[in-house]
Amino acid sequence: MTSPNPAATTPVAKKRFDTEKIVLGLAAPVLAVLLSLVICSVLLAVSGKEPFEAFDVLFTYGTASDGQVGILNRATTYYLAGAAAAFGFRMNLFNIGVDGQYKLGVLFAAFVGSQVDLPAILQIPLLLLTAMAVGGLWASIAGLLKVYRGVSEVISTIMLNAIATSVVGLLLVPGIFAPEKGTTTNSIQTDPVSASSHFFTLETAGGTLWGFLVIAVLVGVAFQFTLTRTRFGFDLRATGRSESAATASGVNVKRMVITSMVVSGAIAGLIGLPELLSSSYYFGQGIQPGLGFIGISVALLGRNSPIGIAFSALLFAFLDVAGTQLPTHGDYPQEIVTVMQGTIVICVVVAYELVRRYGLKRQQQKVGAELAAQAAAAAKKEVAA
Repeated sequence: MTSPNPAATTPVAKKRFDTEKIVLGLAAPVLAVLLSLVICSVLLAVSGKEPFEAFDVLFTYGTASDGQVGILNRATTYYLAGAAAAFGFRMNLFNIGVDGQYKLGVLFAAFVGSQVDLPAILQIPLLLLTAMAVGGLWASIAGLLKVYRGVSEVISTIMLNAIATSVVGLLLVPGIFAPEKGTTTNSIQTDPVSASSHFFTLETAGGTLWGFLVIAVLVGVAFQFTLTRTRFGFDLRATGRSESAATASGVNVKRMVITSMVVSGAIAGLIGLPELLSSSYYFGQGIQPGLGFIGISVALLGRNSPIGIAFSALLFAFLDVAGTQLPTHGDYPQEIVTVMQGTIVICVVVAYELVRRYGLKRQQQKVGAELAAQAAAAAKKEVAA
C-alpha cells in the first residue's frame, strides 16, 4: 500500500481553497447589488414607473463619453473617502468623523492656496501636506480620547463632525478665511487658489478629466502595499482582529490606535482636493456634504480592500452621475438613486452575514471531512497491522 504524495495533492487543494475564497469574497458585494436592484425595481413598479427603462437610462448615459468622464471624476473623490474609512475599519476602528476631517482639510488647503503662490512643483505638495496634516490632527483627537480616556471612537468622531462644522463656520467669515465684503460675489468663500495650485487635467471627448485620479491610484497602491508588505500593516491587521493577541506578540496597541486614526484622517483630508484643485478653486458654503458617510458605504461594499473600494467607488459614482438623467427621461424621481445606494448598504450587511455563515459552514464541513479521513486512515492502518 502506498500513501498519496503530499506534493502532488497540496497545490490542487490550495488552488481549490483559494478559488473558493475568492468566490466567497465576491459573493457578498454582488449579492448586495442584485438585491438592491430587485428592491428598487419593485419600488419603481409600485410607483407606476417602468424599472427596466430607468436602468436603460442609467446605462446609456453611464457608457457615454461625457458620462464616463463624470463618473471617473466623482469616483476619484469617492475612492479617497472610502480609503479613509477603510483604513480605520482594518484596525477595527470606526472613524465616523471622515466628513469633518475632510472639510477642515480642504478649508485650510484652500486658504493656504489662496495666500501662498509658489512654483507648482512646490505649491501642490504643500497643499496636499496641509490637507493631510489638518485631517490627521483632527482625527488624532478621537484616537487620544480612546487610548487615554476609553472614549468610543464612534461617539467622539460623531461629535467631532459637529464641532468641525462649527469651526468651518467660525473661520469662513469675512476678514479671517474669507475676503472682506465688497468682492464680486455675495457668497461667503475663500479667495481662489493661485494658478500654481491648479492640478493638471486632461481634455477628452467627454470633457475634462481630473488628473487627481493619479493621486487616488497612488493612495490605493500605498494602502495595499502597507497592508500586505510592511510590519505596520501586519500589526494593524493583527490588532484589528485581536488586541490581546497583538499585545502578547509585542505590538503597542495604544500607538497603533493613534497612528491608524491619524493615517485615516490624513487620507480624509485629501477628499475635497480633487474638486478644489481641478474645478472650483475655492472653498465655499456650497461644498458637497456627506462625502464622509458615502465613504463609509463605499468601504463597506468594497470589503475594506483597495481593489474592492475602487469598484465600489465606480458603482456609487455611476449611480450619482447617471442618476441626474432620470428626471429628464421619463420623469423618473432622482431620489431612486439615493434609495438604491441606501439599499446597497443595507443589503451589504445582510449579504455579508449570509456569506459569513455559509463560509463558516463550509469550513466546518472541511474540518469534519479531514477528521473523518484521518480516522478512516488510522482504522485502516490498524487492520493492516
